[in-house]
Amino acid sequence: MNRAATLLCCLLLGACSSNEAPPPAPQPDAATRLELSTGAVEGFVDERGAHVWLGLPYARPPVGPLRWRAPLPPRPALGVRDATRFGAACPQIGSPLGGAPQDSYGELWGSEDCLFLNVYAPARPRAGLPVLLWIHGGGNSAGHSGFYDGTPLVAAHDVLVVTVNYRLGPIGWLHHPALAGDSPDDASGNYGTLDLVRALEWVREEIGAFGGDPDRVTVFGESAGASNIVSLLVSPRAEGLFRAAILQSGGTGSVSLAEASHRVDVPEPGDPSSSGELLLRALRREEPACDRACAVARADALSLDEQAAVFRSLSLPDLFRLFEGRSGILGPDSPAVFRDGVVLPDRPFIEALGTPGAFHPVPVLLGTNRDEPKIFQAFDPRRVTRLAGLPLWAKDARLYDLRAEYGALAWRVRGVDDIARRLHGAGVPVWSYRWDWDEEGRLLFVDLSRLLGAAHGLEIPFVFGHFDVGPQSPLLFDDRNAEGRLALSERMMAYWVAFARDLDPGTGADGLGPRWAPVDPAAGASFVTLDTGAGGIHMESEVVTFEDFVERLATDPRFDNSAERCDVFRSAVRFDGRPEQADAVDRLGCSAQ
Repeated sequence: MNRAATLLCCLLLGACSSNEAPPPAPQPDAATRLELSTGAVEGFVDERGAHVWLGLPYARPPVGPLRWRAPLPPRPALGVRDATRFGAACPQIGSPLGGAPQDSYGELWGSEDCLFLNVYAPARPRAGLPVLLWIHGGGNSAGHSGFYDGTPLVAAHDVLVVTVNYRLGPIGWLHHPALAGDSPDDASGNYGTLDLVRALEWVREEIGAFGGDPDRVTVFGESAGASNIVSLLVSPRAEGLFRAAILQSGGTGSVSLAEASHRVDVPEPGDPSSSGELLLRALRREEPACDRACAVARADALSLDEQAAVFRSLSLPDLFRLFEGRSGILGPDSPAVFRDGVVLPDRPFIEALGTPGAFHPVPVLLGTNRDEPKIFQAFDPRRVTRLAGLPLWAKDARLYDLRAEYGALAWRVRGVDDIARRLHGAGVPVWSYRWDWDEEGRLLFVDLSRLLGAAHGLEIPFVFGHFDVGPQSPLLFDDRNAEGRLALSERMMAYWVAFARDLDPGTGADGLGPRWAPVDPAAGASFVTLDTGAGGIHMESEVVTFEDFVERLATDPRFDNSAERCDVFRSAVRFDGRPEQADAVDRLGCSAQ
């Protein structure tokens, strides 16, 4: 593998292949044998002394007639379950951003029998430990729990870590009247959300056997994982299942049932990859000579049972083929997280947050990274010069940095400050951060600190204390940045664990860090900056509203013309029809599309 290829793998946080022999498979260890309600399990003890159980089923396999159904509890098993291997990932298009093996990139990967979780415990487990349950990101289209190693975190602190798979893409989220099933949960289409609820129910039922306290569960996640936690915060189904939440680079996005299921050419149009559009594509695949008008006529002539039969006759490969030409870097670009009015509220989640009785008022810690969009810009051929498909440098460094700056600022508004303001107003304790670490350095002519900086997802290794994100990890994490990097990771792990343990990050679980104050506009406390170097870890007081973002963009002298300003605005803002977005379009003299 040449150095350019290894750079690509590193930038994608991917697990590249290596010529080195894989480590020996762990062997079951009787010291880890536990009795669960479904039978005995036996994991292994890793080199740090941590006790690990992998591939534990928390629901029945959602296959056959259980596809597109709410998850059911697992059945009891005979004998002792070998818990030394990860369970299968859920179906997805293989992507290094999702931690898939390199030979699966661009191909359908995973199994529908995928509802597994993993438990990591300290070397000397004891009763009553706080529990951190990790929900991975990946746009709700990619990712799996086996990409995250909880052993460094549990080895450093007395805490349990659970990582979980959940159904993704059109397997995890698909709402259509024909798939309503026998219960309101089945009809919701929010199968991935319900998987996470079922995993939390499993933790409530079983975690005591591992030394965890079912009443001290904190959910934490990044990107789509953090956004899914927002959905849990507003879901009646998640009542009482966790007592705190950590949102890393998340948001409050969701779609209406009309967007999820209607065709694009009706008065209340649906998403281009809605279930209504998928039905038309499926019918056209059955009869290639049938054009759209023909498919619409056929669909309208089918009963709901007949429409359900079309969906259920699709093999997994055929289902994913319906998205050919309609996928992004993480796989199928299909709508997810539906405002169904049963599993999730029928109004935008940001409205529910902070409204008494409409959300679970648990303490929240949340933040974003200073350069969130750079990981996506780095692989956009419009923005970077590439060699053999590999990013080298920005074509226009000024605009590259402006897009990153305003994209990250808009992300902070919608994913942090808007949420924190509503929670604080409702009397909910909330802590905020911005992650600024950008010490990747240079590799030959490629300035990684400029190309990536504090990009989306790069804080995850610091939270887990685990910097092996693939064989070429030293390109990002090396001896030059080791001292500061490891010190920052130590502080972040201590803060995360203190929050899970005490519902307050304070000075960290070891009491050795600067005090992280909660959000309190009256006291001038807004967020903590997490960084190394001269600034280090310190509190700041800035709170940004959407109006502030627009005004800053409108008056920024670094733009040469209005076209640049509008391009940055459109790339930074997720248009969802809110009135303030229309006002911003007028203020900037732009169009929304």
